[in-house]
Amino acid sequence: MSRVYNFSAGPAVLPVEVLQEAADEMLDYKGCGMSVMEMSHRSKVYETIITEAEADLRTLLNIPDNYKVLFLQGGASTQFAMIPMNFMKHRKAGYIVTGQWAKKAFAEGKIYGEAVELASSADKTFSYIPDCSDLPITDDMDYVYICENNTIYGTKFKTLPNTKGRDLIADVSSCFLSEPVDVTKYAMLYAGAQKNVGPAGVTICIIRDDLITEDVLPGTPTMLRYKIHADNGSMYNTPPAYAIYICGKVFKWLLKTGGLEKRKEINEAKAKILYDFLDSSQLFKGTVEPASRSLMNVPFITGDADLDAKFIKESKAAGFENLKGHRTVGGMRASIYNAMPVEGVEALVEFMKKFEAENK
Repeated sequence: MSRVYNFSAGPAVLPVEVLQEAADEMLDYKGCGMSVMEMSHRSKVYETIITEAEADLRTLLNIPDNYKVLFLQGGASTQFAMIPMNFMKHRKAGYIVTGQWAKKAFAEGKIYGEAVELASSADKTFSYIPDCSDLPITDDMDYVYICENNTIYGTKFKTLPNTKGRDLIADVSSCFLSEPVDVTKYAMLYAGAQKNVGPAGVTICIIRDDLITEDVLPGTPTMLRYKIHADNGSMYNTPPAYAIYICGKVFKWLLKTGGLEKRKEINEAKAKILYDFLDSSQLFKGTVEPASRSLMNVPFITGDADLDAKFIKESKAAGFENLKGHRTVGGMRASIYNAMPVEGVEALVEFMKKFEAENK
């Protein structure tokens, strides 16, 4: 079996063990004579799959009983509208704009009410997380919204904002399950699975019970009401059944390999290897202020667009895939999610050292 080192930001690398298990079960899932891809989501077999997935996720994150777990479709981008539709009761909310996805969520919020930009790092191309210790938050704001890890720009909130008593809602798509999290600090956190948890097609939402009510903005479609999905156990309509099945396998893999404390230790070690090299390199440099660096997404440049292009081409030929930076920023980006082995990061750094020696 020949596998490349896949540094894609999403859909992204999955654990080989999980992929192998899914391959083994593709034609016949545990003796039922069919694939999970073919079975009814109303069957007892599938009911066990989705129930176990939720139970394992609750164990991993120590999710309290007063939080619902929903497996939804539409990607994280659909949440940009669902959140104000369901939670902007007073038609006012605060947004901290630290990248492309927070910017899009902010724009969507403006459609439904007064979305207030509380802070932004746009002045330095989103290369840092602004100080959020004393924001201009008012009592009439329904929530404060953040994108906790910015996939494109490689930044991460190391300290959650002081919301002054307002509910915190966070898009955690690209850092989900990369380290332990205190769920009670959030009113809602959600993640598109295709970055760090599973295949594209499912978005995982963890929402405090008291937020989920019938009281939504007029005109909110049935399918965009959290209460509908909560009341129906994420099966109001056909869920993204196969994607949930794979996520469930990833949850079991995480539990088996030491849980989130161990995962954090591994992720910090991987990131240190790459950041230490970038800090010592004469050719490559990271683009994020050190205090705001993400453990999951590491953007870097040479400072020369032609040399960047040469590096991307040669790295691909050497078996390092998807290192090209996002089209809005250029350069390179290594996404080193949970399933990226330490050996992959070490091999990348060795290749970068070789490239630097050849291109001084």
